[in-house]
Amino acid sequence: MLSTLPLDQLIALGRQRWLVLLLAEFHRQRGARFVELLNRLGLPRDSLVRALEAAIKSGWVTRNPGYGHPLRPEYVLSDEGKGVAAAAAGIAEVLANAKLTPEQLTRWSLPVLRALSCGYERFNELERHLVQATPRALAMTLRALAENGLVDRLVEAGFPPASRYRLTSRGAALTP
Repeated sequence: MLSTLPLDQLIALGRQRWLVLLLAEFHRQRGARFVELLNRLGLPRDSLVRALEAAIKSGWVTRNPGYGHPLRPEYVLSDEGKGVAAAAAGIAEVLANAKLTPEQLTRWSLPVLRALSCGYERFNELERHLVQATPRALAMTLRALAENGLVDRLVEAGFPPASRYRLTSRGAALTP
């Protein structure tokens, strides 16, 4: 599911914790009202507002110009958002099957998983591939992924010791 999106869109999806679930819901419903989203997703109001603002800012969701009729949704997917929402629905399904919640993932989890699936395995390689991520963010993401059983860290003996990261079978299931 991760490979269907360009890296910049995958990074944008990770900027807001609930964005994947929000876009997956839009993909299922083709639009929704704020209160319906609040009830279906079970998010705090402020979190939903931030996720909607991020989706609107990215150009994936727009306010429905015909809103006002009781049967018309308040927010709808834009043309660009339809493709991203389809990918987000796939990612949300895979995350649910892996029993992962948005709280267990960091902002950079999806891009790091994708980079590892592409063959980048050393920290410096990941850092060069994901230039927008700070070294601290990358280290924290790799640590969180290892704690959730998605990534293995292999330390090679030598001077200085070298670390390599690889996807576990559980992590590889997220990147078909």
